[in-house]
Amino acid sequence: MVTTIQVSEDLKDALAKRRFSDKDTYEEILWDLLEDTMELSEQTKRDIAIARKEIAEGKGIPLSVVKKELGL
Repeated sequence: MVTTIQVSEDLKDALAKRRFSDKDTYEEILWDLLEDTMELSEQTKRDIAIARKEIAEGKGIPLSVVKKELGL
């Protein structure tokens, strides 16, 4: 369901300043803002814990190696 909301010109201008490109919609901007306050899912928390453990065990690839492989 789609709905319309009213916002002040000041808020509209503030949202417009957060656009990364002219193609960004106000909905995308609002979702990005909300994402910063949303809780991570339990699966995401588990994945992060696994990744941290793998890095601590030396299973990761250093950024310098990746850059070299990509020619950056």
